[in-house]
This record gives sequence, structure tokens and C-alpha cells, in this order.
Amino acid sequence: MEWYSKYLQVYEKPFAEAPQTVIEEVRRNLAGLQSNEPLVTVSLIGYNEEKHLLACLWSLSEMKCKYPVEIIGVDNQSKDRTAEIYEACGVTYFTETQHSCGFARLCGLNQARGKYHINIDSDTMYPPKYVETMVDALEKPGIVAASSLWSYIPDKDHSWLGLKIYESTRDLHLWLQSFKRPELSVRGLVFAYRTEYARKTGIRTDIIRGEDGYLALQLKQFGKIAFVRKRRARAVTGYGTVGADGTLFNSFKVRVVSRLKGIGGLFTVCKGEVIVREKNGCNKYTTKTLIRQVFFPEGHEICRYCPFCVADPSNHKREICQITGEILAFADLVIDGRCPLIDE
Repeated sequence: MEWYSKYLQVYEKPFAEAPQTVIEEVRRNLAGLQSNEPLVTVSLIGYNEEKHLLACLWSLSEMKCKYPVEIIGVDNQSKDRTAEIYEACGVTYFTETQHSCGFARLCGLNQARGKYHINIDSDTMYPPKYVETMVDALEKPGIVAASSLWSYIPDKDHSWLGLKIYESTRDLHLWLQSFKRPELSVRGLVFAYRTEYARKTGIRTDIIRGEDGYLALQLKQFGKIAFVRKRRARAVTGYGTVGADGTLFNSFKVRVVSRLKGIGGLFTVCKGEVIVREKNGCNKYTTKTLIRQVFFPEGHEICRYCPFCVADPSNHKREICQITGEILAFADLVIDGRCPLIDE
């Protein structure tokens, strides 16, 4: 039996179906964890996460951590019972009226009292030693941020074996990438960092997604980003972009192709700017060909920083190309090989 198995009884379930005994247990355990002088702030963000938040809080309530912690929440002005769940579990929470992960994470950062700040996504469950393991990494000299790995919950559409193959391939790529470009291996659901440095750089709120990687990029000026591969720091979550391309096999194939196209970037640092042709909009005309320069942070020429990379209205956990309408399966790693704008 997996460590998260019992939390599944309230995962993907409306709050009305949650057993009162579970709610009381979570509230009691969380109260026992809260410290008046925390070393680390565990900050949850949630927007319409009624069906996931209780399972997340239940997992956090059973953490085993030698460091003093505080657990706070951010409600991104949800329309469901997200705020009510925070209240029922006795979690201090703040309401952020501007919608986006960036605004929600910034709200949590601004309210944090700990030396370290750990991002938590409400649709994710965390093992008992997760917080302690992440803080262990941050306590090492020269480390200013840490990112770990995550798994998906097997179900009737995603077999255990298929997911393991997919995750192993992805994990290998993220690990290799972390040597030269650790910020590209960062994901917000498993990200922790020094509070004071994050406040100095701030968290971007002008982009729909990618604020976590951009924050990591900015934090590199203060020190190193640790890549934590220990199983006790491996979270479990639901499905975002997995399956967006149809079957698990197709998702796997799309991502492998994307990785192979960008494999050179694992061992080199790219420089310069990418010049693209703009098909919609206007900057300047040259012999009836519309040209636009898109500037990227040095060494980070990826789809996610392109103005034509936008959130998919039908699935906020993935991006699409505004021009072609195609799903950008790996927007945070490379410029998609099918990009119609690249000036060869």
C-alpha cells in the first residue's frame, strides 16, 4: 500500500462527502504542528480546489519534521468551498483577489515568517518527510533553493507500469538538465527557497505560468539550486499535461521527441536572441514580411518566454501556441520544433 492511499478517500471528492472524523483529525494534527517561531513556512495556494485541498492538508498534517514550521494558505478567490476547508481545518489563510499562480504565490511569500518558504499546490499530496528533506537541502552552505520530483496517481487510464516508464524518462531528463540549467528543472509544486532572497527578486505576476522557473533563474544570483531526488521528497499529484496528446504512449512519444530535439541544451549554455516572424500583430514591415524580435533571458530560449505561448483555456495546466493552436507539450524546456516563427 502506498503512503498516500488513505488520502485518496477524500481526493476528487466534494467537501460535503468528507468524514467529520477526518476533518477533526486534520485540524488537530495541524494545530500541533504550528510554531510561533517557524524556521520554514509551508504555503498552500488554491483556486477552486474543493475536491483536492483536504487530501493535501491531510498529508501535511502527518508530516514528521524536526524543524519548527508554520502552515498557511492562500485562496485565490475561489468560487467553491476552498476557503471553507481552510477554516474547517484551522489553517490561517489569505484571500488573493488577482487570479494567477504568480499572484497567489506572491501573497503566500509576503505573509511568510519562516527563513525558508515551501510552495505547496492544493491538488498534490506530500510524504511525511517532505518538508524536512527540503529544509535539509536548504540548510547546506551555498544553497538558496531546492526542487524535487513528483509522481502521478495510477488510475484506469494510466497504468502503474506506463507511468513508471514515463516518470523515469522525465526524471532522468530533469536530473541531467539540473547540472547546467537547474531553473528549467524546477516545478512550483515541489519548490522551496530562501524567503529573503525571493522577496528581493519578487515573483512575476505578468505571466500566466512559468513564474516558478523565472524565480529560480533570479535566485541563482545568490547561490545554487539543489535538485533533490530522494523518494521521501517525492510528491504525488493528479494529471495535468499527461494525456493531453491522447494516450499515455502518445504523451510519452511527444515528450521524448521534444527532449531529443533539445538534448544539446543539456550540456551547453545558449546565448543571444531568437528572431521570429510574426503572423498576427504588427511591429514593423520588411519587404511585406512582418518581423518581430523576441528577447529571452540569456540561456533560456524556450517557448514559455515567448509572447505567443499562452495558457490553454480548456486546461490551465498546459500551454498552446497562440498562432498555430497546437499544444506545447514541453514549453518549459525547448522551442517547439514545429514553431512556424523561427527564422532559420
